[in-house]
Amino acid sequence: MENNLASILCDINKHSIPLDPANSDYQRVLDDIIEQGADSFEGDIPTELQAAADVKQFAQQLAEYNTAVARLALYVLSEGRAEVRETIVIGTEAVLDENDMPTYDEEGNDITQDITEEAVAVTAIDPVDATVTVTTFSEETGESVSEVVENPVITKDVAERAAAQAIIDATPQAIIDTYNA
Repeated sequence: MENNLASILCDINKHSIPLDPANSDYQRVLDDIIEQGADSFEGDIPTELQAAADVKQFAQQLAEYNTAVARLALYVLSEGRAEVRETIVIGTEAVLDENDMPTYDEEGNDITQDITEEAVAVTAIDPVDATVTVTTFSEETGESVSEVVENPVITKDVAERAAAQAIIDATPQAIIDTYNA
């Protein structure tokens, strides 16, 4: 591909691609720059295209990192999740003295205390069974065969967690810094 000031000339199919972020061909050019680098162009990649590709790649990596962090924040299916209780303030009441009269501080203000209640903030979830029994029927022998295998939902959970962790491990520090800002 070659670049003129208003568009990109694509040598493959001899058409001009406008430098317009809303244009799908323009987005494909940016994707090619992200994936192939200098190999996607004849000559040097124009500065404005490289900058646009860098911005797009940064946004993609930030979105992938955000998704990976959110995935790892979910509880591990094989471990379940413990119930979490928290104390919430539902009101206040005056602190009474030994004669059941309201008490006051040095400035004459009522001394009050919070009325609290314990509530479940996060419900408990039992772990998923580690294994399941799969029964298959053989038409040749006419018999059913049962086999104990790892629970497929645990297998999927482990694979998704590993993929999310790989994304996090490969994420450039600038992306992590932006996420944490």
